[in-house]
Parts: sequence; structure tokens; C-alpha cells
Amino acid sequence: MVALVSQENVVALVSRTGREFQRYRKGRRQVVGCIPYRYKIGDQTSLEALDELQVLVITSQKGKGMLFPKGGWELDESKKEAALRETVEEAGVRGTVEGKLGKWSFKSKTHDTFYEGYMFPLLVQEQLDFWPEQNVRQRIWMSVSEAREVCQHWWMKEALERLVNRLTARRLARVRQIVGSIHCIGDANSDF
Repeated sequence: MVALVSQENVVALVSRTGREFQRYRKGRRQVVGCIPYRYKIGDQTSLEALDELQVLVITSQKGKGMLFPKGGWELDESKKEAALRETVEEAGVRGTVEGKLGKWSFKSKTHDTFYEGYMFPLLVQEQLDFWPEQNVRQRIWMSVSEAREVCQHWWMKEALERLVNRLTARRLARVRQIVGSIHCIGDANSDF
């Protein structure tokens, strides 16, 4: 018996390692990452949607602190591809990588150099049972306020604020659209 398996459902259980294919710009290592998020109730249009928003944080490899998945952007991939790869490797989730939240310059905690980091939102569609770094990291879903408390990097906290602001603006636009539709219906009926 032969079983065919789609490549998109297969995850390599080994993380990429080494820095020989890493991107550098003006001597600064280029890193990319995601803020994985989901809604507890699945209804992204409700007025309470942000109260239902959860983000996924992971432990650092050395277990000293929490952060969002991130890592090196390599020569053979786009920023979004690298961000998704790092998120699968470190957090074991997949989904839709959305538009860039921003670019930050920060000093490495372990190397005496500056990095440039790009962060993207990732709307989680699948949580994997097995992923490359499951033996060296823990993943924890939490509220935005909890993530603000535990995230160890200032620039990731700033990216989280940008994500919350973006999602809030989207929600308000949907509410305005719904309210506008109600007014149109009401206006049409008022002529009778």
C-alpha cells in the first residue's frame, strides 16, 4: 500500500541552523518573526473581539523569559516565508502571515551587535502536535495584557501594540460598516 502525503502538511522536524545563509544589511543581522494570534470564540466581528484575542508566546531556548517566535532571515526566502518558517520551528503553529507590523533596530542580548527585526501578525489556523523545537521550548496562549507583562523584548512589546491597534481599527471599520448598513435600511423605510 502506498500513501500519498501533501507537502504542505509535512513539517521538517529539524530547525535550520547556522548563519552561513543569513542576511545582513550594513553589518546588522536581519531577523524576522511573528506574533501568532487567535480569537477564543472565533468571532472576529463581535464588539468584544479584542477581549477574546489571544497571542502565543514561547520560552527562550535557555528558558529565561518569554518572547514571540523569531529568527534569522535567510537568503533563499522572503521575509514572510522566513517569519512563517521560524514560527513553525519555534512555536509549532501555521496560518496566514499578514502585513508587516514594522522594523526595529535592537541590540542582541548575547552578541555585542545590533540587529534589524521585522515582525508580522500570524492568524493561526493550525497548531501542530509535533514541531522542531518542541523539546527546547514551551508555547503558551495568553491574553494581550499577560503577554505585555511577560515578553522580554521592548521591540516585541511595541509590535504587539501595533497589532492590537491594527485589529482595533479593523473592528471599528466593520462596526461602522454594519451601522451604516442599518442606517441605509432605516432611511429606505422612513419614506413610507
